[in-house]
Amino acid sequence: MSEKNKDIAARVKGLRLLAGLPIEEVAKAFDVSTELYEQYENGEDDIPVSLLNEISNYFEVDMTEILTGISPKLRDVCMVKKGEGLRVERYDQYEFQSLAYKYAKRKIEPLLVTLIPGKNPELVSHKGQEFNYCLEGRMKVVVGKDEYILEPGDSLYFNSLILHKMLPLDDKEAKFLTVILL
Repeated sequence: MSEKNKDIAARVKGLRLLAGLPIEEVAKAFDVSTELYEQYENGEDDIPVSLLNEISNYFEVDMTEILTGISPKLRDVCMVKKGEGLRVERYDQYEFQSLAYKYAKRKIEPLLVTLIPGKNPELVSHKGQEFNYCLEGRMKVVVGKDEYILEPGDSLYFNSLILHKMLPLDDKEAKFLTVILL
């Protein structure tokens, strides 16, 4: 586990402790076992992005604050130059860059995602809705029992409560923009 992930886990634990809540109550609120939530807080297991979003909403802090320890300040406009997105390390099958991490109280989470060939990610689900726009390469998006092939310029919008995953095709990286409604 990287130091960055351990720092995130410590901040998550700190939020719970500052709120004076027992671990059992918080785990129940997120519909995960106490044991798993304790592993998250102790930095023994990666916290999924979707759960980080739920944690930020639950404790009423910005997800950027959990990821970096710094509270975003911008409220009207946020510009992130190419290559300067905040790297979010959650799953080794995907590379995420947050493209609005400086903006406080976001209602959407725009992420630039790079799909790595040779990896087979697990199906995930999270609250909200998701929009994917293919930028480079070709990718397969599995949503429930359905599969969609996206090429540059193609997009897909779906209910993210449905189990889903993205895979690069042709043994090449694929990049896409995803926007998640928080």
